[in-house]
Amino acid sequence: MEAKDPTLILDHWQIEQKVRRMAHQMLEEHYKEKKIIVVAIKGMGTEIAQLLQTEFNKASDIACELVHLEINKEKPLSVAIQTSEPLSSLKGKVVILVDDVLNSGRTLIHAASHLLKSGPKSLSTFVLVDRIHRKFPIRADYVGLTLSTNLKEHVTVEKAKSSLSAYLV
Repeated sequence: MEAKDPTLILDHWQIEQKVRRMAHQMLEEHYKEKKIIVVAIKGMGTEIAQLLQTEFNKASDIACELVHLEINKEKPLSVAIQTSEPLSSLKGKVVILVDDVLNSGRTLIHAASHLLKSGPKSLSTFVLVDRIHRKFPIRADYVGLTLSTNLKEHVTVEKAKSSLSAYLV
């Protein structure tokens, strides 16, 4: 059986529109805050988080700080999770954890568990695409696109030059 070509599910303009909508949702829920911390899971989560930060800053005067989180996505317990800022800097803050695709939930739940150690005021999750194939009890609070796929299909977010695209492979 031949491998099928990737199917474009979101082009750059659509990704920007979805992230803009979710940024406005965040603003509606957190309009009284002085600062929001966006924690990007390293990889394409960083690209989505940077776009979110840009869109949020366009829509609001609330400070939006970007923190990077590095986790082994295949074996999250094999290597210590690292953040670009000390966990203590998240204490009492509104934290939004960002990744590109929610598959099994393994990466998101381990990252969220790590961030909860800091004692945030609140912790929400933000993903561009949710595949609904959870193996772990976590959901996304902000979702750009919910997509029912079979277990053999994969969703990838790719960057070419300064343009993001999401594909079903």
